[in-house]
Amino acid sequence: MFDDETTPKTKKPVHEIGQDLSLLALAEITERIAQLEAEIGRLKEAHARKQSSQAAADALFKR
Repeated sequence: MFDDETTPKTKKPVHEIGQDLSLLALAEITERIAQLEAEIGRLKEAHARKQSSQAAADALFKR
């Protein structure tokens, strides 16, 4: 009836903002910091690309 291979799997977030951190081990906190820093870098790259595209469009349409 239900096929596990066709059912979309939802990816659990690495970290939830505001989450209770008291139960995490030091290593888990360190890993989450690294993952969040990597995500921040990814967001900054996307922001720079969009900003560049916006600047090109502004120049084209002389805003």
